[in-house]
Amino acid sequence: MAKKEREKPHVGILESLLVVICILIILGYLIIFKSQSPQVPLLVSVIVLMLYGFIRGFGWDNVMSGIEEGIKPGVIPLVIFLMIGVLISTWIYSSTIPTIMYFGFKIISVKFFLPTVFIVCSLVGLTCGSSFTTVSTMGIAFMGIGVALKINPGLIAGAIVSGAFFGANTSPLSGTTNLAAGVGEIDLYDHIKSLLWTDVPAWIISLILFSIMGMEHSNASLKTIDVMTSELQHGFWISWWTVLPVLLLLVMAWLKVPAVPSLAFGSFFAVIIGWLHNPIKLNTLANYIMNGYIAHTGSKSMNELLSKGGISSMLSSLALIIFALALGGLLIKFNVIGALIDGMEKFVNSVGRLVLATAITCFGVNFLVGEQYLSVILPGESFKKSFEKMHLPATYLTRVLNDAGAAVNSIIPWSVSGVFISGTLQISPFKYIPYSFFPITVPILTIIVGFILGHRTRSVSR
Repeated sequence: MAKKEREKPHVGILESLLVVICILIILGYLIIFKSQSPQVPLLVSVIVLMLYGFIRGFGWDNVMSGIEEGIKPGVIPLVIFLMIGVLISTWIYSSTIPTIMYFGFKIISVKFFLPTVFIVCSLVGLTCGSSFTTVSTMGIAFMGIGVALKINPGLIAGAIVSGAFFGANTSPLSGTTNLAAGVGEIDLYDHIKSLLWTDVPAWIISLILFSIMGMEHSNASLKTIDVMTSELQHGFWISWWTVLPVLLLLVMAWLKVPAVPSLAFGSFFAVIIGWLHNPIKLNTLANYIMNGYIAHTGSKSMNELLSKGGISSMLSSLALIIFALALGGLLIKFNVIGALIDGMEKFVNSVGRLVLATAITCFGVNFLVGEQYLSVILPGESFKKSFEKMHLPATYLTRVLNDAGAAVNSIIPWSVSGVFISGTLQISPFKYIPYSFFPITVPILTIIVGFILGHRTRSVSR
């Protein structure tokens, strides 16, 4: 028993705060002030936390099991990342992405480009229930079109992310939406109805902002568009047949086929379509899958836009996620996060404060752990009893978990979603985060609604 206690010492709230502050100082100094890529700062934080755990008396076995337990939930997302890299390269080879770009050039006007991107990504996300699928398909095509229109890439990515995460937040096919309902032990559609209080207003606010900002680009040059559509026609097979892999992916998402096989079949189908039109050697195909597609269109800018994808393009992102998950695993193992959550519960004495504390915890888990599902599970399990004690509907809790947990993950640079978006759209997270209006707005509205409903609850009880 004495040995067991030495291996797992008690960590109080003050100590937990000091640990978190030290980690934030390391990350903030190296990432913000020294402009380093997040991989090294996260690795330094992991090493510091490992030393802290050993000195504090947890023992190397607990340290290593913390890292293992932290990385374990991210194994499937890591595989998904690799499959997304394969999907991108094969969809360019099959001309799927070039075809979407071509028809996008024909249909979309500059003035309404940003709101159109936002609406389309919202609908695709709602249909397939996956923000990752939306970003890696329509997102890449819209980025290509927007860059050609000389629109700020950060704005384009912000519209893509906002639409994709609104769709994933409110879709009955979404993993995080189902998880939030499961944590609250309520009917899925009751949970989705509760989201309408916050997600629809956040969507409308986002649409207005993108429409206003789109007006600023109404004079963007269209001279290059005809040239680029011509280059797409000469360099790729522009046909509705090439859109079939997109339809297959949407159907598989609707049938609730897991992401990994869906992406695998989508890539395989794209290879078949591409090979039927443009047969290539097996070694060339393998090189596309590993290192990405290399475009040869006669235009340098078009070649840059459509030379991407491949397994190797995701390796940097994988390293970042592994370090972030390891850091989160250690924080959970040392009970740093648990102590902070317990400390917050003591100061919760009203509905508004409870909602605020839950939202802050969701954001904190996202920031420190970077894992979307844990940002729903940990705060949900921690505060569920507090909501029950106040006799509040479970939808109050599940709404916060979705809005402040799942959606916010996209605007944390080193989170699973943040790394994925940055790697897939090839843009720094600090460039798109300020324009991700939906993920920024929806947690604020969630907190405001919590205080409003809390005030009404007190009025009724009186």
